[in-house]
Amino acid sequence: MTTDTTLLVIDDDATLIEALRIYLSRAGYEVHAATDGTEGLKEFYDLRPDLVVLDVMMPQMDGWETCRRIRDLSTVPIIMLTAKGQETDRVKGLRLGADDYVPKPFSLKELEARIEAVLRRAERRDPGEQPVLYVTDDIVIDSERWEVRRNGERLDMTPTELRLLLFLAENAGHVLSHQQILREVWGQEYVENVDYTKLFIWRLRQKIEEDPGNPRYILTERGIGYRMAPEEQFRS
Repeated sequence: MTTDTTLLVIDDDATLIEALRIYLSRAGYEVHAATDGTEGLKEFYDLRPDLVVLDVMMPQMDGWETCRRIRDLSTVPIIMLTAKGQETDRVKGLRLGADDYVPKPFSLKELEARIEAVLRRAERRDPGEQPVLYVTDDIVIDSERWEVRRNGERLDMTPTELRLLLFLAENAGHVLSHQQILREVWGQEYVENVDYTKLFIWRLRQKIEEDPGNPRYILTERGIGYRMAPEEQFRS
């Protein structure tokens, strides 16, 4: 495999960093590393990598704060490394804007597969015959420009958030199960991870809904999944 993709690994475990550098470099990635959040942010500013692998537990600045600061600057994909796969860590990371998580200990092959999956989701899609998928008085979802605008202002969205919203918009008015969403947006290997749909829907609502607690656009179908309200519903 050959790639021009640049990865930034931020972790205070020097042995793990070296293992990742060797393994991922052989897979064709350009790998850079930092040993704490402060150094990681500096490297991020300088490199502008294509993806960040970010550990949670680090000195000086932990992974949570580092993730938050990266998200203030960029929608670059982030994979968080969480100790023991604790659910609270997983939920917190995804709510802060991470695209995926990998619990420690993990195999290098597993992490490589997660990196490939996240990078696939970051690829722009062919808009096909309907570049503007969804238009209401205040929301425009445009797959050709790969953007969403609310009240005329472009919203910052991660590639995963945008793929999810595009899929919902393409199927506006239809109920989509958790499994359908996970299979289409994340991939077959994620179909049991219902937490992903719940947390990413929560993230989308924070961005596009006027009142996220009482959504108008992304509606919950209890026990099944979600439904995007049809555009006609908002036309006078």
